[in-house]
Amino acid sequence: MPWLYRPGRALARFSFSVLGRMEVEGLEAVPPFGPLIVVANHLSNHDPPLLAACLRRRLSFLGKRELFVNPVAAWVMRSCNVYPLDRDGPGVEALRLALDLLARDAAVVIFPEGRRSPDHAMQEGLAGTAYIALRSQAAILPVGITGTEHCPTWRMPFPLCRFKVHIGQPFTLPVLEGRVSREVVNSLRDMIMQRVAAQLPPDYRGVYALPKADD
Repeated sequence: MPWLYRPGRALARFSFSVLGRMEVEGLEAVPPFGPLIVVANHLSNHDPPLLAACLRRRLSFLGKRELFVNPVAAWVMRSCNVYPLDRDGPGVEALRLALDLLARDAAVVIFPEGRRSPDHAMQEGLAGTAYIALRSQAAILPVGITGTEHCPTWRMPFPLCRFKVHIGQPFTLPVLEGRVSREVVNSLRDMIMQRVAAQLPPDYRGVYALPKADD
């Protein structure tokens, strides 16, 4: 049972809204029910609690297995709706876990880059997000996050920074019959990543920067 999720979200809302400056745009686009994949860029450890603070739906997160080594930390993670994931594995575990959660109409947060960006610009996404979206046919909610890179993790209770969360319109991937080639999956991955990039200022878009008009 995620015992700590509700009080943790309340604390995050207080910290980011009162002790920081949290701005949220596009909340009306969040589907109120049904399976949902929340995809966002990843700048810092503040990103998961920031999403929990600003989105009204209860979120489920896939966290690296290293966070669960300590028994106390593992209890805290599970109590906050975080599920262990082996990032160095073949990806089957993540696929099964995400599909199981989505089958129960959960809202699952995925950071498609797989890790925090070292320079705050978007990196190439992993194909797993597209596989999960294809298999589940869940709605995909693109989210752009800015500002969390300026606040160190130790200052999470009193961030004193400005954060912005921009939420785009949800969409779904087309239904594809038969075996889907790697090229098609990569194309769908790029489409997902470009929807996230569209929610960000140009200097955050990295490899998904929009081409200039004279290119």
